[in-house]
Amino acid sequence: MVSRVIPVEDFDLVIFGGTGDLARRKILPGLFRRYCSGQMPKDARIIGAARSEFDHDGYRTFVREAIEEFGGVDKAGCTELDSFLNQLFYTPINAKGVEGWDTLKSLMRGNVVQAFYFSVAPSLFGDLAERLHDNKIATPDSRIVVEKPFGRDLESAKELNATLREHFDETQIYRIDHYLGKETVQNLMAVRFGNILFEPLWNNKYVDHIQITVAETVSVGGRGAYYDKSGAMRDMVQNHLMQLLCLIAMEPPSQFEPDAVRDEKLKVIRALEPVEPHHIVRGQYDATPDEQSYRDDAGDPKSFTESFVAMKTHIANWRWAGVPFYMRTGKKMRARSSEIIVVFKDLNHSIFEGDDAGHRNVLTIQLQPNEGMTLDVTIKEPGPGGMRLIDVPLDMSFDEALGPDADDIPEAYERLIMDVIRGNQTLFMRGDEVEAAWAWTDPIIQGWEARRDVPKPYDAYSRGPEDAMALLHRDGRKWRDLSV
Repeated sequence: MVSRVIPVEDFDLVIFGGTGDLARRKILPGLFRRYCSGQMPKDARIIGAARSEFDHDGYRTFVREAIEEFGGVDKAGCTELDSFLNQLFYTPINAKGVEGWDTLKSLMRGNVVQAFYFSVAPSLFGDLAERLHDNKIATPDSRIVVEKPFGRDLESAKELNATLREHFDETQIYRIDHYLGKETVQNLMAVRFGNILFEPLWNNKYVDHIQITVAETVSVGGRGAYYDKSGAMRDMVQNHLMQLLCLIAMEPPSQFEPDAVRDEKLKVIRALEPVEPHHIVRGQYDATPDEQSYRDDAGDPKSFTESFVAMKTHIANWRWAGVPFYMRTGKKMRARSSEIIVVFKDLNHSIFEGDDAGHRNVLTIQLQPNEGMTLDVTIKEPGPGGMRLIDVPLDMSFDEALGPDADDIPEAYERLIMDVIRGNQTLFMRGDEVEAAWAWTDPIIQGWEARRDVPKPYDAYSRGPEDAMALLHRDGRKWRDLSV
């Protein structure tokens, strides 16, 4: 199977923070891979803008090293690095001052798609937006890309949205969440709305419960000071897990069109019931003989910030009434795994004599590290001796199903940046989505702070706090084993 690569229009992409970590690791190597695939026009311009005092050649050397370090050359199998680098330009710029803006304006062309990637701290968003307009660089058709965090609570999210909207229309703002660019995440919609097999079963009559897990083996590491002001709830649940919940639970949109999709996601967030205090567990990883604890990494021996969250919530609508949604995320967990588990209900009656029940159809959607899907079905165990039932998976891993083409699947940032150039906002969050998510999240965080809740300690590289296991055990359920 040969993947279809659809070229985008000619464009100028300005990367504010063009020498930062995100640009080095993801944005620039991703753009190179799109160039190698033939998707990026040969006349497109990528313009780095940051505080570093590079000239054009110095920046090209910087980008060459970034691509070589982070796998762009080997993964793309492409020998056109020099040609790609010739499309790069650079200007030192002062986000809060006047330096560099005239040079940036001189590098821009007026007859192509213009996109501005704000790969900087949110505190600079307003300054960049203002100067793009004051210097008459942005046009009514320009697009801006902003990275999370989109605020740290509802009030700051509203302020941030208001700041951006002073200079840009909502149709020009692309709030990027790289999780939505993952191939398997998008396959959630294809599986649900492209197969008659699943949609009739996608409701409280047939689904027992749904689990959403985003587990990481890494610590907060060098991000400790930042992370301690955020925590797992703000850093992961309010955005990544919330978006996965929306895609798995939303109603079919009238058409696959950006606002139609985002309207349905917004309805899910607004239908979320408040989370009771006994339906949520917070945790912090402990030290090991060789590694530091969360509090050591954060530099605060009395920190109450969580590195782990597990919770049970419900969606108050006709489709999902009574179906619990369990979500968990954490650092220093047993395995790196992002997955969605849809557990279907038991049969009403088993016709097989002596069957010990416990056989359920389970759909597992694996987002990382090995993208794919499995559906557990019940069959007869081979051999004589009666009708013995076992559960086996129908397995569709991308590596096996797509063969060599699996290596050509774009990474999340590659896909999302190309969507910006196309003007397709389907996989980007709208301002009211962000604010609705904070409106649900804020009372949970405020409750912790009011009660002075102390996170439960858990062993590094474990399943998390035991209280998180009990969260499901009380309901006669259990988490999918992270070691699987």
